[in-house]
Amino acid sequence: MHQIGEPPMKIFTLLALFIAVGCILATGCIAQTKKDVNNTTVSASNTFTPFNNTTMNITNSSTNATNVSALKGPLRVSISSFNANLSVILDNQTIGFVTTAKPLDILVEEGNHSVKVCVGAICEVDYVNIIFAKKTFVDFGDRLKNDVEFPEPIARITDYYKEGNGVAVVVEFINPSGKDLQMTAEISLGYSFISSRSNQRVGESVRGKAYSDVGAGRRTSEMIHLYFADGNAYMFDPPTIGKITLN
Repeated sequence: MHQIGEPPMKIFTLLALFIAVGCILATGCIAQTKKDVNNTTVSASNTFTPFNNTTMNITNSSTNATNVSALKGPLRVSISSFNANLSVILDNQTIGFVTTAKPLDILVEEGNHSVKVCVGAICEVDYVNIIFAKKTFVDFGDRLKNDVEFPEPIARITDYYKEGNGVAVVVEFINPSGKDLQMTAEISLGYSFISSRSNQRVGESVRGKAYSDVGAGRRTSEMIHLYFADGNAYMFDPPTIGKITLN
């Protein structure tokens, strides 16, 4: 028998039982939660993708593209008033042609380069340093005039004089090209004389051909005799060159 105001013993027993059961259930939930967390961590670790070579390949491709797209600068090659059509050679490679009226304009990679033009066996060379966005000029006109008197094969009369009943003419053959040539030049001369038949002064002309084998980059001289018709008191004009043939 218990006194009023004091809780019965059975009630304390039931409360203690409920508390114990609640703790057990709570402990089970916490353990389950930790198990789920561990599984999630393992799952995340298993699906992690490691680094590969993709980034490295992209970097290399970018580097190669930079090397291919080298910076370039403008170059102009001219020959001023030298009358010829010449090939322009950059670093031993033909890159175009230049004439008196039309210089050659081209873009060249930065750095040191050799520029060359040739007339036959005679070449003029210059060395340039190309800089991005800075124009470089090379003119070979004066050097060509000093070193190459004639840009094309030609024949010219260097001397003539009266000899017997005719005129001796000295012809110079000039071959500035890069190959050996057989050259022929027609020579003509006008003259007048007093005919022994009519005793009158009459006009006449005489023609002949001079020949020579001329090596590449060389020049030779040949003499030709032009003979007058019978008569006396000869007067003659300076001889002239006509057609020139190259073989």
